[in-house]
Parts: sequence; C-alpha cells; structure tokens
Amino acid sequence: MTRTHHTQPRFQLRLVSGKDVVIGPGKADLLEAIDRTGSISSASRAMGLSYKKAWQLIATMNQHFAEPIVTTSSGGNQHGGAELTTRGKTLLEQYRALQSRIDPDTAPEATTLLNLLQPPPDTEQ
Repeated sequence: MTRTHHTQPRFQLRLVSGKDVVIGPGKADLLEAIDRTGSISSASRAMGLSYKKAWQLIATMNQHFAEPIVTTSSGGNQHGGAELTTRGKTLLEQYRALQSRIDPDTAPEATTLLNLLQPPPDTEQ
C-alpha cells in the first residue's frame, strides 16, 4: 500500500489517533482481503504489500482498539490463518458505511464541494 497521486480530487476517510492512521482506505482493503482469503500472506500478496507491512498495519489497528481486529492461528496441519474478529467485522462495516456517505455519487454535499474547486491546470504542453 503506497501513497498514490490522484489525478482528480477525491475524498478519503481516515480515522487518526495521535500519529497513527487507525483505519483508512488501504487498511480497510487489507481487512477485506484477510476476510476473503483467511490469510495475511494471501491478502498481502493480492494487494502487492509485503507480509511485514501487512503485519505492521494490523498491529497499528489492533493497538488502538480494546479488542483485536484480526486474530491469527498458527500452522500445523491446518496451515494456520487469520480472521477478522467480531469487532473487526463491525469496524469494516461501519467504515465502509461512513465512506459511502461521502461518495460524490451518493452525497450531493460531496459533489458540491468538488464543484467548488477550480479546474486542474492543463498538463499538456
């Protein structure tokens, strides 16, 4: 998950505590990938993240909540895995619901704010 340059203005929802982004678009995508794959390594591969970076993002989320967001089980015959806790599923659901409320396709206020911006400068030379 790298910072991206956006060619068009857009809204991004982030919950910040201190210097940490507790949840934002990339972390929500990671949670969805873990929920879908049942694995941190599979989720990180699918997103183009290093396994170490995925773990760092999970650790940041887990440290900011009273209960873990993601839990893991170790290998053995079952090969281990990861899953969202009930709190993790609630976090993801609520984040996505709030995110949809600022989507310009569904929120007229968001469209109005974007329309107040001046057009981007012409980049063609």
